[in-house]
Amino acid sequence: MLYKGSCLCGEITFVIEGEFERFFFCHCERCRKDTGSAHAANLFSSTAKLSWLSGENKAKTFNFNSDGHVKSFCTTCGSALPNIQMDGKLLVVPAGSIDSEIHIKPQGHIFFANKANWDNDLEKVPKFEQLPNGN
Repeated sequence: MLYKGSCLCGEITFVIEGEFERFFFCHCERCRKDTGSAHAANLFSSTAKLSWLSGENKAKTFNFNSDGHVKSFCTTCGSALPNIQMDGKLLVVPAGSIDSEIHIKPQGHIFFANKANWDNDLEKVPKFEQLPNGN
């Protein structure tokens, strides 16, 4: 498979060639901070190859306390980007950075014991096609 991806502002583009072995929603405190959301949605591959098409010099990687919690992002728009971890053995790709269809389905929630206290019964929250008006 060939997956195309980009950041929000479009200055960084990339392709990933290969397959993803895992797709997890991570609820750890660090991933919640990274995303500002209930969880991160990350794809993992030990065999796929990442190639930057444009803007690689605008990508920055942050390794929290050098402990293995790694986040890459666009320095212009802040969008999450792929990065390579575990001494080059693991490609981690934020699912939202992929512009192509993703054929693997999420396989689970990880660090679920650390989920936010407001992250319960979200399927029951009303759904809107766009931002509802304030009336």
